[in-house]
Amino acid sequence: MPLHRKLIVSLAACALLAGSAHAQYVGPTAGPAAPSSVAAILKNPVDDQAVVLRGHLLRKVGKEKYTFSDGTAEIRVDIDDKVFMNRKIDAKTQVEIRGEVEKDFMESPEIDVDALTVVP
Repeated sequence: MPLHRKLIVSLAACALLAGSAHAQYVGPTAGPAAPSSVAAILKNPVDDQAVVLRGHLLRKVGKEKYTFSDGTAEIRVDIDDKVFMNRKIDAKTQVEIRGEVEKDFMESPEIDVDALTVVP
């Protein structure tokens, strides 16, 4: 192999190695932390924000609508009957809810619950 060709191959290899030293992360980036309490959600409700909360379902207030409290405040939650899965839950049962904040214009925020777990 002629000398100039070896030099070109060497320079190309160095350029590739140097380029990899400056690699950048292009994957997902963490957004703002999810609120950790009902009080925090009510203070700054963000539509479609994922939440995980522990507390109690205090009372049924409508079809698939309940009042939930984690001890910091109360919020309305929407829980489909299929999420309940025929479990017996009362105001003394501690639960974990996973869902999203729903904040519609001119309405108080609520949580659309995707998963409900009884906490032992």
